[in-house]
Amino acid sequence: MIYAGVDVGGMSIKCCLAKESGEILIKDSFKTKDGLTCAEMGEQIALFLKGLAAKIEIEERQIIAVGIGTPGTVDGEKGMIAYSNNIRLKNAPIVAEVKKHLNVPVFVENDANAAALGEAVYGAAKGLFNVVLVTLGTGVGTGIIANGKMITGKGGSGAEGGHIVIKMGGEPCTCGNKGCFEAYASASALLRQTAREVERRPDSLLAKLWKEKGASGIVPFDACKAGDAAGRKVIRNYVAYVSQGIAALVNIFRPDVVLIGGGISNQGDYFIKKVSKRVNSIVYGAGVNDDVVIKAAELKNDAGLLGALALAVRGVRGLK
Repeated sequence: MIYAGVDVGGMSIKCCLAKESGEILIKDSFKTKDGLTCAEMGEQIALFLKGLAAKIEIEERQIIAVGIGTPGTVDGEKGMIAYSNNIRLKNAPIVAEVKKHLNVPVFVENDANAAALGEAVYGAAKGLFNVVLVTLGTGVGTGIIANGKMITGKGGSGAEGGHIVIKMGGEPCTCGNKGCFEAYASASALLRQTAREVERRPDSLLAKLWKEKGASGIVPFDACKAGDAAGRKVIRNYVAYVSQGIAALVNIFRPDVVLIGGGISNQGDYFIKKVSKRVNSIVYGAGVNDDVVIKAAELKNDAGLLGALALAVRGVRGLK
């Protein structure tokens, strides 16, 4: 059986056809047009999937279901993108629009939730029923699986772990609040923290690398690994911020595993071990309860597609 996965982003929309096992048969993407309406998006997705099927000589009727992961608040029950500032849609009936052109079951969910589901079905949390995924990118996205089910909340507006407050009255967040996890732990926040330290320590190796390599999240890690005091300070603080947010989520959900995704996760064990040590020293019941298992997410660039695929497979089975 063949399923379709769709990963909607602000810059592009990725699509794939894959087997239930997670084996991707074909994938490609098209640019997300500025000002794209829901009707246009639905039609483009359906036609693009049909085109992918034709390329590998699969008949349209062989596609069992479509799963869509998209940024923003998503009401999966109603098949709607309730609100997404990234793709500028509001109360958009994306499921109905796709089904106008492709007569199969269609399921939609927030992209971070879908990515967490993908990791639980195909990735680093395969076979586990309690999973928290924290994606450190432009923002901080979280997906939560509890007792085998996605936590989505009323109207799909839940599981926004990036906006728990870790410092009252702290750094301003793009959501309008202050002190959010995202304002301290996103890759964007790391860049701001690095820039401030560069200004304070212009003679440091951190400042030298910042000038040579440009504004990159790799720079403070490189400086830290080289023993630079400024670099160590930035990474020490950043690890503390990331750990504080993760500890708060662990205290609520106590998952089997916490997965860290996004570009920062490419630092691998060097970063994961630091966060793991810190989380396990501050989490509730430290030294009494079992240690929190923290790992890097595995699906990388295919996380969105395989999450959407898992959504389609589970949707056909009546699972959430």
